[in-house]
Amino acid sequence: MELEMARRGFIDKDEVKRMHLNLLMDTGSYMLAINENIQEIMQFPVVETKRAQLANGQVILCNVVSGVELKFKNRRSHCSAMVLPGDSEPLLGAIPLEEMDVLIDPLRQELIVNPEHPDMAVLKMK
Repeated sequence: MELEMARRGFIDKDEVKRMHLNLLMDTGSYMLAINENIQEIMQFPVVETKRAQLANGQVILCNVVSGVELKFKNRRSHCSAMVLPGDSEPLLGAIPLEEMDVLIDPLRQELIVNPEHPDMAVLKMK
């Protein structure tokens, strides 16, 4: 919401809330997941509620928020996020990873820009 207001000139770019996070990259998860503490600060609009199955098999109800913009190096993703309870570890799932065209380097245990497409993301459409 704030991003769109800044793009339209209703607020200054400096008024958009930002947060730097370390996320657990989880290719077994589909979506981005933030926690309630992050949501309390960022105040993303809640758009729906969905069920989420946690790593331990437990199924819980989670709010889904919209308007999240992720940035990593020269990549960005606009996505929704599930809000996990309390201070649960935030997760970066497969959909935003694919949209940003980034890879997990298992030896260095870090996220890297796809070396086959260093200048911009290439999305598979087949």
